Amino acid sequence: MSDIRLEVSDAIATITLDRPKQLNAFTTAMAHELIDAFDTCDRDDQVRAVVITGAGRAFCAGADLSAGAETFVSEPDDTDDFRDIGGEVVLRMFELRKPVIAAINGPAVGVGITMTLAADFRLAADNARIGFVFNRRGIVPESCSSWFLPRLVPMQTALDWVYSGRLVEADEALTAGLLYAVHPGETLLEQAYALARRLTEHSAPVSVALSRQMLWRGLGAEHPMIAHRIESRGIRVRGASSDALEGVSAFLEKRSARFPDSVERDVPDIFGSDLGVPPFRASR
Repeated sequence: MSDIRLEVSDAIATITLDRPKQLNAFTTAMAHELIDAFDTCDRDDQVRAVVITGAGRAFCAGADLSAGAETFVSEPDDTDDFRDIGGEVVLRMFELRKPVIAAINGPAVGVGITMTLAADFRLAADNARIGFVFNRRGIVPESCSSWFLPRLVPMQTALDWVYSGRLVEADEALTAGLLYAVHPGETLLEQAYALARRLTEHSAPVSVALSRQMLWRGLGAEHPMIAHRIESRGIRVRGASSDALEGVSAFLEKRSARFPDSVERDVPDIFGSDLGVPPFRASR
């Protein structure tokens, strides 16, 4: 990997955007490496959570503009098949089977902030600034942000940020609900790791994987009956699982549970096309 680093320690994978001299500007190579890193994390049962951060003083300054004025020009014959590469990254993050925490350690602009919208939590350094600057560059929002952003903050806030493209201070983003917490920069990663441990240390990994998808996918459900049917399938399948037997036994015996099921092998597809919900994405 040339544009990111992937490290695993104490059951937490850290993905670091690693172009500090370029303020971690987003490239096609970075996009493909992020997708590969997510695949790796999904395959590794030792990984319980994923933290994404940036090297140096920025999280991500947005798209790499070194190509100049034609940075966003696509090939003429790509009209029908063109896919926004940032969107592909976010869709893969959306399908991840592990909790995702973005530790925004500095400026996060353009794709630098939209790539985090499918994370479960966004923590930011107190001096971080974000910007949905697309209209200022003559383009439009990307990385599925037109779907995610109005689900994370009030619509009028999303419209303000997108229309104006202005830079938003961390405290404003926290008040609006885009951020989960703001911390001094020197403790940001420590706080992200503490959150990751709190989310996962007493929970069954397969249950976390399914719960993550149930909650995220439920944002697009047109009726609670869809949630009811998915939950019913989940309760039926997981109720007979080795994890459920262990979880109940551990509670009754007043000990810590040791959940045996594997995220790579034992996650059932409780969604299904009959409910109008895409099936779980298999890791590559």
